[in-house]
Amino acid sequence: MSMPILLLNAGSSSIKYQVIDAEDETVLATGLIERIGEASSTIKHKTQGETFEAADRYADHTEALAALVAMFDAHGPRLANVQAVGHRTVHGGSKFDRTVLIDDEVIQALVDLSPLAPLHNPPGIAGIKAAKTALPDVPHYAIFDTAFFAHLPEEAYTYAIDRTVAKELSIRRYGFHGTSHNFVSHRMAHFLGRHHDELKMIVCHLGNGASVSAIAGGKPIETSMGLTPLQGLVMGTRTGDIDPGVVAYLNRSGMSVPDIDNLLNKKSGMLGLCGKNDFRDIGAAIAAGDADAKLAFDVYIHRLVFYIGGYMALLGGLDAIAFTAGVGENDATVRAAVCERLHTLGFHLDAPRNELRTGRAHIISTDDSPVTICVVPTNEELQMAREVKDALEA
Repeated sequence: MSMPILLLNAGSSSIKYQVIDAEDETVLATGLIERIGEASSTIKHKTQGETFEAADRYADHTEALAALVAMFDAHGPRLANVQAVGHRTVHGGSKFDRTVLIDDEVIQALVDLSPLAPLHNPPGIAGIKAAKTALPDVPHYAIFDTAFFAHLPEEAYTYAIDRTVAKELSIRRYGFHGTSHNFVSHRMAHFLGRHHDELKMIVCHLGNGASVSAIAGGKPIETSMGLTPLQGLVMGTRTGDIDPGVVAYLNRSGMSVPDIDNLLNKKSGMLGLCGKNDFRDIGAAIAAGDADAKLAFDVYIHRLVFYIGGYMALLGGLDAIAFTAGVGENDATVRAAVCERLHTLGFHLDAPRNELRTGRAHIISTDDSPVTICVVPTNEELQMAREVKDALEA
């Protein structure tokens, strides 16, 4: 018995997808549609070891999904066998704390939440509508980035601003990358042979977007992102934590709100500090003596260490930490810099282990390290498939 599930991650001009058999957790197909709405759109579709490509103009997500259906019809697997579609949905606000079946009421709720995630929810909604048009006879589910953090302690999610304003505008910390933090924390516990709810854990999701979470008793008690994915760690193009007064200062200096939003989200972080947001390029620049790249790296590490140390205090100790996502899984220099600064708190790194790239969960700390340090590859699509499977069987 198989249970193929189509998983979609719709951006403003792209759609990433996978088909996973949720019964044996094998990947049946994967691909990417790019340049939606531009003069020349492309699909790259991989299945059974082969890659197929097509180019055309897809004016919107509806045309892109129709082309994707045609690609599946031509090269497989057959979408007629798909039992559900799962949609990555960035912001569920405080309304959604689990994966839900998408109906008109859910779509309207996502529209209402769009002011909280103007860069992410609108294209997600467009993808949902297009997919429901292309595949009307199967259930569609929304999997929320915020759901894993929906039940943070009140003292953790509350901002210290006027409560009337906060309630009226739904201003609180929501957290993001929840699907990844959920998957990685459970994967690490399983890998270590421990129960998820008995470990004190920190998960560092370090990609172009980056966040860190503290987990105890099987539940997150803190996370670095806030109302939006802009808060917290220094990221590829996002500021992370910044004095809110900077926003007002920039506005008074003549910068419009959209321009400020663009600056903080797309022109800041590592890119703003050194002109690069790929850590491979940053590492090469540091080796070549680039002082800006070195400062950017140091700021990045400083912020990450600051969060990890604070989370250890909140947890009352730490059993294990996981590094995951593009930077966390692949950049040994970042991991080494973090662990060096946390050595006195029990982070004893094994240098040869840290240099290994296994593609699997593995320990990079010494055998006698008080804190077990792990690299754990994330798999958000598999986590999404598991949640859709659970919803189908509920």
